[in-house]
This record gives sequence, structure tokens and C-alpha cells, in this order.
Amino acid sequence: MAKLFDYLGDDLFNHREGKKIYQNTKESDRRFLSINHGDDIYFPPSKRSRVNAPFVFTRNTATSIDVLPDECLFEIFKRLNGGGQERSSVACVSKRWLNLLGSIRREDDICNMEISLDSDELIDGFLSRSLEGNKATDTRLTAIAVGTSSRGGLGKLSIRGNNSLRGVTNLGFKAVANNCPSLRVLSLWKLSSIDDESLIDIANGCPQLEKLDLSQCPAITDKGLIAVAKRCPGLSSLIIESCPKIGSPSLQAVGSYCPNLKSLTIKNCPLVDDKGIVSLMSSVGFSLSKLKLEALNVGDYSLAVIGHYGKALTELSIFSLKNTTGKGFWVMGNVQGLQKLRSFFISSCNGVTDVGLEAIGKGCPSLKQFNVSKCCIFSDEGLLMFAKSAMLLESLRLEECHRITQRGVVDLLSRFGRNLKGLALVNCMGLKDEFPITKMNSSSTSLRSLIVDNCPGFGDEILAAIGQMCPQLNRIDLSRLQGITDLGITQLVSANESGIVKMTLRNCLNLTDKVICLVADSHGSTLEQLNLDGCKGLTDASLIAIARDCSMLTELDVSRLGITDLGVAALASGLQFNLQILSVAGCSKVTDKSFPRLIELGESGLMGLDIRHCNGISSGTVDQLLDQLCGCDILY
Repeated sequence: MAKLFDYLGDDLFNHREGKKIYQNTKESDRRFLSINHGDDIYFPPSKRSRVNAPFVFTRNTATSIDVLPDECLFEIFKRLNGGGQERSSVACVSKRWLNLLGSIRREDDICNMEISLDSDELIDGFLSRSLEGNKATDTRLTAIAVGTSSRGGLGKLSIRGNNSLRGVTNLGFKAVANNCPSLRVLSLWKLSSIDDESLIDIANGCPQLEKLDLSQCPAITDKGLIAVAKRCPGLSSLIIESCPKIGSPSLQAVGSYCPNLKSLTIKNCPLVDDKGIVSLMSSVGFSLSKLKLEALNVGDYSLAVIGHYGKALTELSIFSLKNTTGKGFWVMGNVQGLQKLRSFFISSCNGVTDVGLEAIGKGCPSLKQFNVSKCCIFSDEGLLMFAKSAMLLESLRLEECHRITQRGVVDLLSRFGRNLKGLALVNCMGLKDEFPITKMNSSSTSLRSLIVDNCPGFGDEILAAIGQMCPQLNRIDLSRLQGITDLGITQLVSANESGIVKMTLRNCLNLTDKVICLVADSHGSTLEQLNLDGCKGLTDASLIAIARDCSMLTELDVSRLGITDLGVAALASGLQFNLQILSVAGCSKVTDKSFPRLIELGESGLMGLDIRHCNGISSGTVDQLLDQLCGCDILY
């Protein structure tokens, strides 16, 4: 280019030696156009150009504003007179313009834009948005942040998953930080593309953050979380799950800078140890009301500190802490710091022994809900000592506690069950009808809900005893119990005084129509939900009794029974029948002949119908049901 032109003072351009600039006429049409043709070529007359070649604007060439730097675009955007709507249109021109708007803080005179790719949802007085899967991209997140800035920005933001090709990165979070200063709640799940830079930007731009959820964010380290702790002192809820680079230094910072922390969950973070838990609890123990620790490398020292400093704890969950022992639980109970604890959940902790249970009962006098699962060491003795001390206990759930026996359950209900309202026994292999239970008077126990699931030895004997001791039961769930027969259900139902509202007898294979007819006759006026899924001994006779006597029934599950079209017809003709949910899944004897009856049920208020695996119902009938029952959700 230097060989073509010489710059001589104020003259625009001079060609050398009197030669023509363009040697090829075809080339002159495209690249270097003659001034004589009337085209405009502009250079300052007294200043050398800073570019290597002139910008040429011809009648045949489209002009472009993209050559301008971001600073110039910003000055142009500030001078738009159309307000938010015009700026919204500008932001939709290109990703570059959108990202430029997203990188400008609200106070930089860009605060009237109203861009919205989706409708905003107002929750608790704040704009709330959620991005999931392929929708989670930088472009969409930036558009949301910029578009809501005129209304104060987002108050709640949830991002779950990520777009595999164009996922959310630090760029998107910078837009949120710049445009959403009132952000209160941020939930991030399975985002591998963000790191500490995102959290630091959020901390700087959103100082009012109150709730933070970091789940499966492997690139975030202590650095990012420490920044949040220092700049967001109002943080009240924190969830850290499967973040392998976050450890105890973060917890120390949270304890030091976030005095209002109310809820904390830490799960599967291998760098968190006793030091972090001790530092945190000693700082926020008087404000923290909810604590959940799961799959961490902490031991008895942490349990002791929780027991001592957890003055405000009302809910405590301890799962899969393999390094804890019976000594830790014993100290936790005996230091008497958990006076306000109302709900305690323990799972997969080998240190739960009889002595530890007794100490917990004594150290938690306000305890009302207690769940223990996959703890095989404690026995009937520990359970009874615990119940003796925890006099306010209302709900007890035991799962995979194989040393609990029939005698322990009966003693618990007869001696310490006066305030107990709910009892659940799940996968407890030690429950067996080992000895006859003498007839006992009706207890004053207040038990209302009983759940027994997959306890193979649980039979008629213990069921009858529970019926005698607990005449106020109104919710009964008995599932996968091979030892239950008509006799046990009859004795349980006959002793009931309050009226059963919900009853589940799922996969109890030894029941017959006789006992279902008894249930319908004696409790049909109160029964609202009935689940008989998998009770293969039941036939149309049960459905006829249900249709005749259960006028309050709203949900009925008769899946995998031997019922036929006759049973469906009986349901449709039931007097004052209020059925809303019906499942006949896997009933191969129900055929197309039931079509008009199902239509009748649908027109009388049926809202949900499950006909999956009903081989006798053709696809044509299914199509007709879908057409005529528009207000009913049909699974097929």
C-alpha cells in the first residue's frame, strides 16, 4: 500500500509518476474506486489515518456498524430516545450487542431496557426465573438479566444442568451481577463450566444474597465461597453438595462473616473435616436452626461440638458419617446443648448404639420426630431407653434396623406411646411373630398413622396387638407383607374406633374379597383413599362392595387385580361416588367393553385414569378416551 500512495501535505492523494492507480478496470470496480466516479473516500485532510487501508463506502456496498468498538456503541445506546422498548430491540440485534448491554451496570445509564424471552414469575415479591438443560445458555441468561434490570433485576435465579454446546459460563453470571443487585436466592446445579470468577462477580454485584445452593459445581473452590461470605453478610441459607474443591476454610469464613446463617447443608465434600465444622458451629451455633451433614470426613469431635454449640438447632440430619462412633453420639447427648431440637434424622452411622440412643433421648427433651435408618447396632433395649426419655416424641421411623423385634415394638407402644402419632417400620428383618401376645386393654396411645413395609416376619399376631393398643388409627399402610391374612386385617379394623381415612394394602397376596367387603362396610363412610395394588386374590366382588359402601372415596388403586368389565361397571354405577383418581393398570381382563363406563366416570369428575398394560383395551379405545375426557389425565 505504501508503494501505491504518497501522502503530500493537504492534498488528498497523489499518484506516482503520472501513472494511473488502477491497472485493471475489473479490479477498479471492486476494490479501489476512482474519486471521479462520484464515490466518497474520507480521510482527515491534515492527519494521517491510523488504519492500513481506507474505508470505502459505495453505493453498492452495505455499511456496517460492527466496526465500531464497544465504547462507541455504548455512547450510541445512551442516546436512544425510545426508552426501554427501543433498547430492547437493539439488544436483540446480535449476541455482541446483547453481551455489551449485559456487561454494563444499571447505574451506567442503561436501566430502562425490558427484554424478556420468557414470562417472568413473581414469587415472594421477587422476579424468579429458572433455566434447565438446553435452555441454560449465556445468551438466554444475559437476556433475562438485562431484561429484568428495569424492575430491579432478578430476586431468585435457578440454573439446573447445562447446554452441552453453549452452556452457561462466567460471562452469563457477570451479566447477572451487573444487572441484578437485588438477587436474594441463587441455586446452581450441575454446572461444570463455572468457577470462582462467577461467584466473585455475584458477591461483588449482589450483596443482598440470602440463599445460595451449590450442587455439583466441581470447579468452584474456597476462594469463590469466601468472597460470597465476606460480601454477603446477610447469607441465611447455604447448600454445598458434591463440590470436591470446597473445604473447611470456606466454612470458617462463613462462620466469621455470616452471623445470620440459619440453614446449612454439606454433602459429599471430601475436603470438609472436623476443623471446619468446629469453627463454623462455634461462630453461628446460636443462630443456626437447621443442619445437615452427609458423607463427610468428620468424626466424634464434630458430633461433640454440634451437641455443645447447637443451641438454636431445631432440625439435625446426620447421614453416612463413617468416622463416628458410639462415643460421639454419647457426648452429643450428654453435653445438653440440643434442648431445642425437634427433628433428628440419622442414617448409615455405625456409632448409633443403645448407650448413644439413651443419651440422645435425655439430651433432646423437645424431640418430636426421630428417624433412624441403616443402623444395625442398637436393639430393643436402646429403643425403649430412648423412648422413655423422649416423652414428647410424636413420629418415629425405623428403617433397616434389624435388631428391633416384635417385643420391642409392643413394649414401645404399650409403655411409651402416649404421645406417639406416627410409627413407620421399613425393611426391619427382625420383626417376627415369635411369641403369642396376650389380649390387652385398649391403650390411651394417640397413634394415628402406621406404616409397615417389607418386614417379612410381620404377621397377624403383632398386627392384632397394634389394633388393640391403637384404636385411633386412621391412616394404615401395609405393603409387601406376606404374613398378613384376612384374620389380622379383620382384628385391626374391628378394633378401630375413629374411622379409617387412608388404607394401603399393596402386594399383600394373602387377602381375599371377604376382608375388603368388611373394610368397605365398617369404614366406607370415612374412607377417602384405598390402594389394593398387587393383591391378586381380589376380584370384582371387592369393587362391588367399594362402589356400594365407600361414598367418600376419592382415590382408588386396583392395579394388577383379577377384576373385569363387571367391576368397572359397578364403580360407574356407585351411588354418590366422588372418585377422582382411578388406576386399573395391569388388569388384563378389563376390555373395550368398559369404554362407556369409563366415560361415565370421567363425566362425573374423574381427574386421573391409569390404564397402562391393560392389554384388553385397544389403541382405538384409548384414542376415544383421550378425545372425550379432555379434563382427565390418562396414562396409557
